[in-house]
Amino acid sequence: MRVLMFSWEYPPRVVGGLARHVHDLSVALAAGGTEVDVITVDEDGTAEPEEIMNGVRVLRIKPYHLVPRDFISGILQLNLTMLEKTLSLFQQGESYDLIHAHDWLVAYAARAVKHAARLPLVATIHATEYGRNRGLHTDEQRYISDVEWWLTYEAWKVICCSRYMYNELQTVFHLPDDKIETVPNGVDPRQFVAGRHDSTVRERFAAADEKIVFFIGRLVQEKGVHVLLDAAPRILAAEPKTKFVIAGKGPALESLRSQARQMGIENRIYFTGYIDDHTRNALYQSASVAVFPSLYEPFGIVALEGMAANVPVVVSETGGLGDIVEHGIDGLKCFPGDAASLADQVISLLANESSARNMAEQALQKIKKQYSWQEIAGQTRNIYQQVLAEFSNCEWSIPHQEMVAEEKPRVHVLQRHH
Repeated sequence: MRVLMFSWEYPPRVVGGLARHVHDLSVALAAGGTEVDVITVDEDGTAEPEEIMNGVRVLRIKPYHLVPRDFISGILQLNLTMLEKTLSLFQQGESYDLIHAHDWLVAYAARAVKHAARLPLVATIHATEYGRNRGLHTDEQRYISDVEWWLTYEAWKVICCSRYMYNELQTVFHLPDDKIETVPNGVDPRQFVAGRHDSTVRERFAAADEKIVFFIGRLVQEKGVHVLLDAAPRILAAEPKTKFVIAGKGPALESLRSQARQMGIENRIYFTGYIDDHTRNALYQSASVAVFPSLYEPFGIVALEGMAANVPVVVSETGGLGDIVEHGIDGLKCFPGDAASLADQVISLLANESSARNMAEQALQKIKKQYSWQEIAGQTRNIYQQVLAEFSNCEWSIPHQEMVAEEKPRVHVLQRHH
């Protein structure tokens, strides 16, 4: 089986969790015998235009040297370059059994290839514009939501990552039950080994006697970092020697800095910006608690990463996060958007190190049993096989010329109605 994937981000280009998902899934599929080619973006020109990475063939396209009028125009230009790359592959004699598109950002290219090459399309919806914004409030948001629906309409099967997203897809797009498949994200604990024992990293961010509360993720409103800042005074009142290390970048950074200054806690907050995996792993090892206080989270792969890194976690009871963590067993959950609830859970773990350690160990065992990428790739491969079996038995898989040749002449009788 040979699969052509489209994704607007893939390492070393990492914008959010999508890049890690597509990378780890494609690598696990390749390890299981599925040939995978990924068409993605090389925005800054630093990556190889084509290379084999862990068994996956990665083909990177460069956007046109045109300044797009707006975000939507940029995405359209990106899809045209993806389509050009795909056409060149077909001209070279390449062939595929199936297309797998990740999110609306590649919908145009994926849909065009589906119809031009007459190949079945599988789409993974990682989040919806409706969910991210708690509704559709602007023309751009409504347009993006329309494209998301269009992608799900064109797809043979739609994959989502949690029961929460399953319900959201049905609610927002009215998809039938038999079109949606739920496959969770995965994580590889081996990714969190390098850098774990580098004590010099800790010294850069916190004093030796400070406990670290660690967040990592995109700094956008739906990740709830502002709720963590609101919870900080209550946590500091109970545990004065606490440092909040917030890693990541995003459009909310300056407003978060301003919030910390206005609250008078900026000396207890360390905004690291982007960090590499080595630094991330060292901070996970140094952290007393990893906190993911999202307001909207279709799955919450960062929570899996924290659990895989063997750190006690606090997550908000929303979206996929609620599925991942069992409260009091392998982590703690708080009410979304509730700073007092979040503070109480963090304080509980900071004050009870033995209980926190036990939860972290339980979480690591859960990760190894339920969320390995080998298991996730196996479920995805089964979906591919189901789609291909159905595709082989439908008229649409027959080339148009053969269908025309097989059609019998039809006589249309027009009846006059009196």
